Amino acid sequence: MPKKTPTYETAIAELEAIINQMETGTLPLEQSIDVYKRGAELLKICQKSLKDAEQQVSILSEENKLEKYTVNTKQSEV
Repeated sequence: MPKKTPTYETAIAELEAIINQMETGTLPLEQSIDVYKRGAELLKICQKSLKDAEQQVSILSEENKLEKYTVNTKQSEV
């Protein structure tokens, strides 16, 4: 049975737990490598979730039409 992909929230929580574990410096080398690999997997899951969510973000225009949200990259002059 294939492993179910965790939700973004679950992946972030697990990633934070892994970071806390690794920051203590008390894990044996072999276990550190294993949790590092798991952290890398979780990071990819989180990045994909964020990318997918970004693509789905929509706004209502002044004409009440649903449009895809785009980030304005120009800096406004102050």
